[in-house]
Amino acid sequence: MNIDVKPANGMAPMITEPPDIRTVGIIGAGQMGNGIAHVCALAGLPVTIVDIKQDALSKALATMARNMERQVNRSIVSSDQRDEALALVNTSTDYGALSEADFVIEAATEKEDVKRLVFKALIPKLKSSCIVASNTSSISITRLGAATDRPEKFIGMHFMNPVPVMKLVEIIRGIATDEPTFQAVKNLAAKLGKISAVSEDFPAFIVNRILVPMINEAVYALYEGVGSVSAIDTSMKLGANHPMGPLELADFIGLDTCLSIMQVLYEGLSDSKYRPCPLLVKYVEAGWYGRKTGRGFYDYTQTPPRPTR
Repeated sequence: MNIDVKPANGMAPMITEPPDIRTVGIIGAGQMGNGIAHVCALAGLPVTIVDIKQDALSKALATMARNMERQVNRSIVSSDQRDEALALVNTSTDYGALSEADFVIEAATEKEDVKRLVFKALIPKLKSSCIVASNTSSISITRLGAATDRPEKFIGMHFMNPVPVMKLVEIIRGIATDEPTFQAVKNLAAKLGKISAVSEDFPAFIVNRILVPMINEAVYALYEGVGSVSAIDTSMKLGANHPMGPLELADFIGLDTCLSIMQVLYEGLSDSKYRPCPLLVKYVEAGWYGRKTGRGFYDYTQTPPRPTR
């Protein structure tokens, strides 16, 4: 797509093509990071995943191989496509491995101070033309971009979990994000087979602005004794046709992530309806984050998982 940009001197507009993204870097080898790497590699893009922990990188590669094998078994991809995709994925514990990347997306934990530290270490290693994105599900893109040397080339690209399955990507422009960057990231989302929803840069964007307060309300219903874990989840699955109950979904997302998003909403919008439920806070304080820790609103050390309350 050609974008007309009118120079300040009033002369005829220049034609600015969005940059072509041919190589991708990913910061963070967790659930979101390896999922993003998965879809990029299947789209034929060379990918480098960077994480401070080598064991996290090894686990990410194993997870991708396992998930692609499932896709082969379901005839979603061929065994040749799987092998070609896995061959495109490299890993490193050094940000310098991203020095030639056209696009780098940060998929670290949902804490602004952590993300700022990542960008501080990352940015000096990148070429000047590299577009930088955050997979944040709630934090201000404008504020994160302002902490870098390239706010005009900084954007939000929020994938849904699990990335290989979910079709949506939220694209969020910061106040300084330029048009070529926006168009380049929209093009990338399409190349990955995703459908884009463009959100304004307000706390939690679109999906989590609606979804996580619903989860928080479900936790309040549990906290106030309106219903048990099983009753609440069964009611929403059978009464509202949700594929997962809100407490089961919270465990899947991670209770720590749900709490972080509620805190961003509460602090960013100053509205008491976004106050995190005290019970959600207690579960996080206990280290009961959900599936990833083996315990949340359900105990995953048992089959089937048993409600913890």
